[in-house]
Amino acid sequence: MALGTEISVWELKALYDARAPVVVIDVREPAELAIARLDFARHIPMGAIAERLDEIPKDADVVVMCHSGVRSDRVAHFLRERGYASVANLAGGIDSWSAEIDPTVPVY
Repeated sequence: MALGTEISVWELKALYDARAPVVVIDVREPAELAIARLDFARHIPMGAIAERLDEIPKDADVVVMCHSGVRSDRVAHFLRERGYASVANLAGGIDSWSAEIDPTVPVY
């Protein structure tokens, strides 16, 4: 399955519920993860992406997330420029996840 350039929290939830083989990368800072996180997401801070590319499989569907979708959009673009064919930004980030999917995830 190839992802588009952006995915909604509802689309991500559907993929997660279906146990689809999607790699979710959370590019927020450790202090942000201490407040709110999705247990199924891998944490690679935005500033470490370039040096940790080997942790992100090029042949996988990848969803990049952050707080509101701005940083993750930049990272998704960066990955596509480096040959990642199926990378989507999570529209609205963890804020949208909290508001629309799981209100137990704290808002900050």
